[in-house]
Amino acid sequence: MTDRPLTLMAVHAHPDDEATGTGGVLAQYAAEGIRTVLVTCTDGGCGDGPGGAKPGDPGHDPAAIALMRRQELQESCDVLKVSDLETLDYADSGMIGWPSNDAPGSFWQTPVEEGAARLAELMRHYRPDVVVTYDENGFYGHPDHIQAHRITMAALEMTALTPKVYWTTMPRSMMQRFGEIMREFHEDMPEPDPAEAAALAEIGLPDDEISTWVDTTAFSGQKFDALAAHASQGENIFFLKMGKERFGELMGMETFVRVQDTTGAPVPENDLFAGLR
Repeated sequence: MTDRPLTLMAVHAHPDDEATGTGGVLAQYAAEGIRTVLVTCTDGGCGDGPGGAKPGDPGHDPAAIALMRRQELQESCDVLKVSDLETLDYADSGMIGWPSNDAPGSFWQTPVEEGAARLAELMRHYRPDVVVTYDENGFYGHPDHIQAHRITMAALEMTALTPKVYWTTMPRSMMQRFGEIMREFHEDMPEPDPAEAAALAEIGLPDDEISTWVDTTAFSGQKFDALAAHASQGENIFFLKMGKERFGELMGMETFVRVQDTTGAPVPENDLFAGLR
């Protein structure tokens, strides 16, 4: 045993991803005295500008948006009591099919080995016991999420470290509930076309394939406030309209798939650090 603190490292693509997918575990483990390290890979410059302006719209200034989102990210980390924030600051690649996917210097265009080498350096420095990132499809197919997955798994190979490794996911039962609540708040929301509905049905995993269920309901208020820190991003408004109580009911349970483990801790488990303490 050493005096080195147990350490969680979460590798995310954009400012605000830390709040939606892992805000609960970041807040909970920080409260338990575990060092929490957030690595954010892109600058978020393809996010919403003033008035919801999208890339290519008048008033959309990627550099100004990146600066604003960096400030929001720091505020979110303050709310979640994140111990250490590291930003790789690659250019945001935007949604799949956007011209920004092909922009020189975008995260999507960065060689995996380059991004992985930078992340591996951070892993060697912090020596995380648990690493969390996305699955190979970036949960829902976003290029930057997929790239974050790729550089994380490559960095783990480079470092010869043996942390527990998890991919974020969502149970299909929760996805169904999420859809019901969206329709509750948007009564005029049209039904998705069959192709879109089929794609949505493939997001997440059947409940019995999820290895790790962490009940972070007690920290859902912090998670809500962390998401509210990213107020410039219109896609967050839906969550904030729920209010803290409903938000906690829907988003209090954070779920993962364990993909690397040396502890032998049995699954399903309710703690990312099961077998380590």
